[in-house]
Amino acid sequence: MIDFEEALARLLAGANAVPETEIVPTQAAAGRILAQGLRSTIDVPPLDNTSMDGYAVRCADVPAAGTRLVVAQRIPAGSVGHVLAPGTAARIFTGAPLPAGADAVVMQELCALEGGSVTVNHLPRPGEWIRRRGEDIAAGAEVLAAGTRLSAAHVGVAASVGAAQLTVFRRLRVALFSTGDELAMPGEPLKPGGIYNSNRYTLRALLEGLGCEVADLGIVPDSRDATRTALREAAAANDLILTSGGVSVGEEDHVKPAVEAEGSLDLWKIAIKPGKPLAFGRVGAAAFIGLPGNPVSSFVTFIMLVRPFILKAQGASSVTPRAQALRADGEFKGDPRREFLRARINPEGGLDLFANQSSGVLTSCTWADGLIDNPPGQAIRRGDTVRFLPFSELL
Repeated sequence: MIDFEEALARLLAGANAVPETEIVPTQAAAGRILAQGLRSTIDVPPLDNTSMDGYAVRCADVPAAGTRLVVAQRIPAGSVGHVLAPGTAARIFTGAPLPAGADAVVMQELCALEGGSVTVNHLPRPGEWIRRRGEDIAAGAEVLAAGTRLSAAHVGVAASVGAAQLTVFRRLRVALFSTGDELAMPGEPLKPGGIYNSNRYTLRALLEGLGCEVADLGIVPDSRDATRTALREAAAANDLILTSGGVSVGEEDHVKPAVEAEGSLDLWKIAIKPGKPLAFGRVGAAAFIGLPGNPVSSFVTFIMLVRPFILKAQGASSVTPRAQALRADGEFKGDPRREFLRARINPEGGLDLFANQSSGVLTSCTWADGLIDNPPGQAIRRGDTVRFLPFSELL
């Protein structure tokens, strides 16, 4: 068995980024990987403006709280006022450009309007409640770097500089299938010894969450010939083949020998728990990753190993999840292998471990907030600081 870091390094070394790009509307770009950096052609905001409803004034005209000024103009958002004459104020609304001559805004709650005049019950400071031109983004600045996985905030930033479309890498094409004669689909009756195929649903959802284009090949019978046929079909039109089940060494585990017959296998057996049997290789031009069949093993190996592979293959510049150092409020005896333990944050800010860390207990993944990354042979004692990977970084 090889250790986790070496396995991840081998996977990432084999993740060839797709070369093709496409132009998509900015509003449809969330979740995609940016292929070309984006620079702003404008300042944001484009003019000095107010961040508050109130009155634009000259500080020199308000020597003390209680000063009364004539309201000479009204400036709603979307319009531009005229030069503020000395001794006057401008009624102004959030987002409206500051009139020339004004150097502060007094919020309306600190003012009293009577007829055409306003009493300013506050001593303003220069710059108060003013957002300066370009304080967010300066014209010419790169606002999004190539390789960024675009979030809702990223597409909002792109829109704020007027970008109606973005150049992104094309979606990774992934063929997905499961092996196992015991598998049935939800909605079908279970035969004796059968189980429902949860991995098909979990893995497809994970792939689509990463922006992949998924070709679902269903359930392949426990037969070497059927597995080889499925591999050839999958390799013909996809960048990655992802399977679950059949990667161990039992008589009914046909994926490993089928991959070796149709292509090459570079990696097998990793010193992690859950998820020891994991296969990585190639079939034709497609990469191949075979995940274990146990549902938690399949889920954990995907988010820890397949996710970074897919992100790199789609052109992402960052594939490493950010960890947190948190207090363990439970105990665990440890294992010779590196473990990824399901845990959740309790109201006191510590971590509770799920009681049953079996690789077959998928409910542990819905209960948990993330994984404790526990080194080999490391016992966890109550109060220890552990490395925690929240699911928000992994999904």
